Amino acid sequence: MDDLLTTMQVWLDRFWLWVLENILDTERLVELGIIIAAILISNITCSWIHSAVMRAFGDKEWVAKADRRFLHPLMSATMALILIWTTDLLIEPYLGPPILLDMSISLFTAWIVIRLAFGFFANRELARLISMFAWGIAALNIVGLLEPISSVLDQATLPIGETPVSALDILVGIFTLIVMIWIAFLLTSLIERQVKNLASVPPSAAVLIVKATRIILIAVAFLASLNASGIDLTALAVFGGALGVGIGFGLQKVVGNFISGLILLLDRSIKPGDVIETGGTYGTINRLAARYTSVITRDGTEFLIPNEDMITQPVTNWSHTHRLVRRRIPVQISYQSNVEEAMALMCEAAAEENRVLKTPEPKTLVRGFGADGIDLELRMWIDDPQNGVSNIASAVMLRIWQKFNDADIEFPFPQRVIHVKRDDIDKLLTDDIISHTAKDKVGDTD
Repeated sequence: MDDLLTTMQVWLDRFWLWVLENILDTERLVELGIIIAAILISNITCSWIHSAVMRAFGDKEWVAKADRRFLHPLMSATMALILIWTTDLLIEPYLGPPILLDMSISLFTAWIVIRLAFGFFANRELARLISMFAWGIAALNIVGLLEPISSVLDQATLPIGETPVSALDILVGIFTLIVMIWIAFLLTSLIERQVKNLASVPPSAAVLIVKATRIILIAVAFLASLNASGIDLTALAVFGGALGVGIGFGLQKVVGNFISGLILLLDRSIKPGDVIETGGTYGTINRLAARYTSVITRDGTEFLIPNEDMITQPVTNWSHTHRLVRRRIPVQISYQSNVEEAMALMCEAAAEENRVLKTPEPKTLVRGFGADGIDLELRMWIDDPQNGVSNIASAVMLRIWQKFNDADIEFPFPQRVIHVKRDDIDKLLTDDIISHTAKDKVGDTD
């Protein structure tokens, strides 16, 4: 028991000595005061800025969402980091290596990265992976192992072309690529939101602008990551040639669909919101992707049609230049019915439907005289084909059926008149008698 108490006393003495040397030291107390002052100043300043922003833009949806997620704490942490980092640069010549300030800079930086990851990435697993990576880098920097590990990774080189690339360069390039692609998608989403709010920009042009921006930003991100990793772009010439051949043979359909998507956006033959019919599929275009066109039918089924099929196959666009659609409903009545009354009732049935336009007004024409009855045709206009074109025809035909029944107007049924000649009947009877007589004689002989 005495040995245990002696050991604990030794550990407590060592811990107190460490506290005296690293925390209660004058330099460390100054650093601690600087950290506390930076946190207080940043909180007070950001509270004032946050109140001003909410007064000016509080009615905006994006401001409310950003405020709920991370606006105020992120601004406060960023300002505290800037203050601590600036103070670190100023006092280092006078107080020596600022241990606590360096630790706080690492921790604040890691916290800001984690906050951004959870704020912008919908995938929680990816955000957790980024947070673990950020805390790991911060911990290595605090204990002083980040620089030795970086030196070891920098010495592990891999020859690519004439320029050796180290493992550290590859990691930096991967990290730069991830960050740049994330920034590219973030900027693309912001541009897409702004373009969609512009009423003067057609939907197809808006999609084209967003897609072109995304392609350019991703290409810039890829080139920036290669530059950050120290890879000579000329070393990728052979790889680029092989990739081009592979695309020409193996990815022919993929590239064809991509180019077809760009053509569809440029010629504006279809655009999001159009009502189309192709290959037995009738629905509204939901979005134009790089490889396919999303079409949602009336029953909620979403079809992903390759862009190449939208160019090579016949497509009926019910709302290409305008949304006016004329529906034709053929109706046949018997010859004994009143034609003028039937035509008036058909126009009346169409006018009673709310979706049928009053201008141009519904009209009924006599199309011909058929074998069974008189052929009529009702012509009516609608301006909302996205709500269906068959359902409105069904509703109007039901009203026509009810009105015709009330007015005793008959729908014809097939009628055939058979003419039988008398000479043919006599010949048939004579042949039948002769046949039976011959059979009777054969029977008597047997």
